[in-house]
Amino acid sequence: MAKPSVCADLILQMGWRDACGPRQPLNRRLYHAIRRAIDSAALAPRSRLPASRDLARELGVSRNTVNHAYGQLQVEGYVCSQVGSGTYVADILPEAMLLSGGRMPQPPAVRQAVSRPGLSVQAQDLLAHASVSEQQWGAFMPGVPDVTLFPRALYARLHHRLLCHAGPGLLTYGTQGGVAAIRHALAQHLRVARSVHCDAQQVLMTEGVHQAIELVVRSLANPGDCVWMEDPGYWGIANVLRMQHGLHTVRVPVDAEGMQLPAGLPAPRLIFVTPSHQYPLGAVMSMARRRALLAYAREAGAWIVEDDYDSEFRFSGSPVPSMQGMEEDAPVIYVGTFSKTLYPGLRMGYMVLPRLLAQPLRRIHAELYREGHQLSQHVVAELIREGHYAAHIRRMRLLYGKRRRMLLGLIERYLGAAYLPAIESGAGLHFVMPLPEHADDVKLAAALRHASVLAQPLSRYYAGGQGQRGLLLGYGSVGEEEIGAAFFRMLKVLAGALA
Repeated sequence: MAKPSVCADLILQMGWRDACGPRQPLNRRLYHAIRRAIDSAALAPRSRLPASRDLARELGVSRNTVNHAYGQLQVEGYVCSQVGSGTYVADILPEAMLLSGGRMPQPPAVRQAVSRPGLSVQAQDLLAHASVSEQQWGAFMPGVPDVTLFPRALYARLHHRLLCHAGPGLLTYGTQGGVAAIRHALAQHLRVARSVHCDAQQVLMTEGVHQAIELVVRSLANPGDCVWMEDPGYWGIANVLRMQHGLHTVRVPVDAEGMQLPAGLPAPRLIFVTPSHQYPLGAVMSMARRRALLAYAREAGAWIVEDDYDSEFRFSGSPVPSMQGMEEDAPVIYVGTFSKTLYPGLRMGYMVLPRLLAQPLRRIHAELYREGHQLSQHVVAELIREGHYAAHIRRMRLLYGKRRRMLLGLIERYLGAAYLPAIESGAGLHFVMPLPEHADDVKLAAALRHASVLAQPLSRYYAGGQGQRGLLLGYGSVGEEEIGAAFFRMLKVLAGALA
């Protein structure tokens, strides 16, 4: 016997035969039951009702009984019938039409919240500094790769092959910080590509950089501890730190050599840095600064968290090795992601942990986050092992380099050398276009959004929003054929705002 539809189940549970008394005919009782379900929103607007023949069979009544009930509901405006399509609950119910005087009712106005009752102090602080853009694709969104060129067919073929032979262990929760295949493949890749000292046991897979940072902070820092981060620095790190109760965050200035080491700062428990391509300014930390920071961390008993978010894309000069690989057993937690090299929606990042931390953080990660994505990890491991990953990076590096040169050329030609990046790293997926000191880069970024140009204001990356003025311009998610048009839209807004 066929299983009853959801609608029939609902009507049966309502005891429809007793809906309005046993003396009423069955079609009237069915009408009342369906109408009550519509009035209570159990049957939502636009939801499809079963065909009269099917509902009659499911309820054990004649088809005429259902047709009479449907007909009365349609006459009163509760349902509508579409030839060849079926019977649907009406978008606007008769009562709503009456209350609005026959006019189409308008959605209730959204009140501007004056407070956030129930939110923690940390949550309110985070919302006050929220920086996530509602749009994540287009000119000139920083930090977003060209996802249209991701090798989908290859990925789909590998995924299908692995899924067809996947055992239960691949489809359930994970507890080992990532499947062995991805941890071994990543360890080999990082040793060659980034000079990272590691083996598979030190690799822990995460859902992106943010989860990795949160895991480190929750596992290694106590209330009252001091944490250093760059100024300006990545808003994602700042917001994770905001949500951890009792931490004392110190913003450390950055110059052309990376994070400075000024005297007199409170000793930190954690030090967050982006040494290979400082975010957002683009500086490469000098070897002298790296050695000094490593020595300081050893002496202070601090852990350095090295965020190596887009080091794969370097367009000139020699590759910059990781800080983690500069010393044996360095006090460095190395963090990376596939968001820039493959696509952000994959939500796959990784950490290389010092041996002392590998086992406890793997266990804490399994307890807190209920690991998954094991099948996806196997696919990415195959991409790395078979050489497809390295080939994709090489292709994209050439493409992004071309786009970067094109955008810089337009800036130099139409705005002048004063608007070229003060720190030219020749790397990454974005650069900073400086603005005059009197410019309001936050208002300018908002005006650019109205012109369909996505740019982030540099001042928002400084503590308190007080710092250099500029715009972060990304060139990853905009094709060469669109760069010119987007640039001239930006130029028009700049001409009006900076006149």
